[in-house]
Amino acid sequence: MIEIDGSTGEAGGQILRTACALSTVTKKPVHVFNIRKSRPRPGLATQHLLGIQSLTQLCNGRLEGDKLGSQEIWFCPEEIKSKDLHIKIDTAGSITLVLQTLILPALLAPSPIKIVFNGGATDTFFSPTMDYFQYVFLKILGKMGAKVEINILRRGYYPEGGAKVEVKVFPFKLKNINLTERGSLKKILAISGASELLKSKKVAERQLQGAREVLGKLKLPMEERVEYYQTQCPGSQICLIAEFENTVIGTDNLGKLGKRAEDVGKEAALELLREQKSEACLDKHSADQLLPYMALASGKSQVTVSEITNHCKTNIWVIEKFIDGKFEIKGNLIIWQPS
Repeated sequence: MIEIDGSTGEAGGQILRTACALSTVTKKPVHVFNIRKSRPRPGLATQHLLGIQSLTQLCNGRLEGDKLGSQEIWFCPEEIKSKDLHIKIDTAGSITLVLQTLILPALLAPSPIKIVFNGGATDTFFSPTMDYFQYVFLKILGKMGAKVEINILRRGYYPEGGAKVEVKVFPFKLKNINLTERGSLKKILAISGASELLKSKKVAERQLQGAREVLGKLKLPMEERVEYYQTQCPGSQICLIAEFENTVIGTDNLGKLGKRAEDVGKEAALELLREQKSEACLDKHSADQLLPYMALASGKSQVTVSEITNHCKTNIWVIEKFIDGKFEIKGNLIIWQPS
């Protein structure tokens, strides 16, 4: 059984998600302890608990320690099956974080898998927004051959959640990836969305206006979308996606009570400019998420990233415990070399 100390490195939920996903794929049992030890509320939160419980269903595995607040779990996977998963989230737990746990094993199932979420949040704090997940991370993953379809039937925000999302994952043998040159910028897609409850205040338009004030000065090609949704509680988000010839990078931001909508857009735009200046093919948020897929693909992979974050380093540490091979970091270049 592989032992994983959850207090290592950045000590967050990513350790648990990566460890359990790779345990499922490699059929190596895992014991994770000190889960989220450094967080204000240590142990399993709703999205972590539902993610590993759904994994257990997917592979007919055995799971111990699966309760809210638990700082220790034992997971013993069996064969990955093709079965639809129905996940009910009674809180505003992050749907994208649950998907981070499930998509990798689902890609290796015998046939397509449908995942249906009832409840939870599409866009919440400390996790990728659904637009970022769909238009940045999954676009990069698609370059490795992965096909994942997402249908957002209802958005959900903190604190009530209430989203409804359908996801379909198609099995595919992952191809290696070589992303070291961006190519020229084709356009920036700006998606600004908010609850219908905020439409009279023009929150989505104002978020976009804030982003435009920063990006407009550079005269970059832009495509803009303003969206409003029926939701259980107020909320808003903006996602900025820079599409290059060979890659996609992005940033996102969430509205917050007492914060000007224009500032939400400005912050996302300023972060996008910082990412763009790095000339890397992956932004700092997608880099660590892509690493497990690189390790499972056939052959050598390499990518340039804007920043080698603690999330990246910690994920590398976890991955190398399950997969035979080695990551090498040279400046902003990450190379995976299988054994």
